[in-house]
Amino acid sequence: MIGYVTLGTNDIKRSAAFYDKLLAEIGAKRMMEQETFIVWGNSPTQAALSVTKPFDGKAATIGNGVMVALVVKEPAQVDKLYKKALELGAQDEGAAGPRGEGFYAGYFRDPDGNKLNVFCMT
Repeated sequence: MIGYVTLGTNDIKRSAAFYDKLLAEIGAKRMMEQETFIVWGNSPTQAALSVTKPFDGKAATIGNGVMVALVVKEPAQVDKLYKKALELGAQDEGAAGPRGEGFYAGYFRDPDGNKLNVFCMT
């Protein structure tokens, strides 16, 4: 159902460096890019993640209550991606681990403050 999710950034180069390295951990690559935005994904037919400088020219801000969830296959991948995000300068929002029955996740904020989660169903 979801085609892609877009996050705002005020520093496209910093976001590019963060997401190039982070999303490479799950095989995603840049699929489209222009001066003001970049899109990463694994396939044009699967959901993608993008960052953009806001179209209206105003500063990007984080959405309170907004979160992007990246799905992986197993807890080891959650741990790896969560750890990589922190190594790349992400802010911890909840260590990787079980969150109730059958759900394993780690939460962090990217360098612009956008909240993300990497998870798998166990």
